[in-house]
Amino acid sequence: MEREYGFELGLCAALEQETEWLLARQLGGAVADPGQRIVDVVGVVPGPAFADRARITASTIPPAAVEADLGVGRARPPKAAFDCRPERRAAVVADAVDCGFLTREPDDTQPRVRQTTRYPDEWVGELVAIENKPDLDRPGGLREQLRLDASLALFDRVVLATATHVTGAHRNRIPDPVGIWRFDPESGQRRIVRSADRLPVAEPGIEPRAYRDGRTDISVVSPAAKHRRRRRIAERAYGKGWRPDAYPACARCEPTDDGRPWCAAYDRVVDPASECGTDCPHHDPADPPVVDTDRLRDARTPWQRAPDGTVDRQVGLGDFG
Repeated sequence: MEREYGFELGLCAALEQETEWLLARQLGGAVADPGQRIVDVVGVVPGPAFADRARITASTIPPAAVEADLGVGRARPPKAAFDCRPERRAAVVADAVDCGFLTREPDDTQPRVRQTTRYPDEWVGELVAIENKPDLDRPGGLREQLRLDASLALFDRVVLATATHVTGAHRNRIPDPVGIWRFDPESGQRRIVRSADRLPVAEPGIEPRAYRDGRTDISVVSPAAKHRRRRRIAERAYGKGWRPDAYPACARCEPTDDGRPWCAAYDRVVDPASECGTDCPHHDPADPPVVDTDRLRDARTPWQRAPDGTVDRQVGLGDFG
């Protein structure tokens, strides 16, 4: 587990240096049952409207707000715009107002909200799913995971990243559309062993749900459902990023320049959530190191930590068409 965590963060750091992608870790990668498939790393490739998305907010825009029956040129009561429970509706509106995507409009009779800007659907060019398996000789459920990715086609491309020398036998167990990278987390070097094919994201997909003797239970997923799920994944990735939420409260922690939690005692990247704390024999209590993860992300990617926002934007007549 420790090796996989360091491998994953090392790959994120390398891709952030090599590409313009936004990267996030551990996101749901299915539709009918989102929790059954957790993708190790998601890469969001910026599309033509990325700058329009970046100027709205540095946070995730609540998907329910994007999907609500609202618009820039009209204000509506939240009850009419959101088809959900009152407590859920109130939470979504509050989050969407806080991030600047919605604004509350004054009204003498009842509360109303409207969008501060149109949602730029083309801000995502591609979504790339990366499954990390440093040791292919211990594959676990890798084959089933990649078969789901290929048949569902929720992501534009799917890649397997490994530190193992990839043999013909390994290739034969990996679905043909899936790309293969060999990555060395020590040097940060990445070699493309096999390029990933583009998957039919605009077509219906097949999501395996359960494997039984002699048969597989499936769900047929519509293009519309895939589109909604892709937008939710992209929004979550935009707000989340890949660096740890918290760093160890230990004097042994010496973060790398790109924000990975390096432990001087173990001489490697450690997982603060599972490896650090008073149970560690090398634990040396101290204040957590100060790591400005937003500054790092802002400097190394197209993401903006302090965008102009759209709340005060004047709506022109053309916006009401």
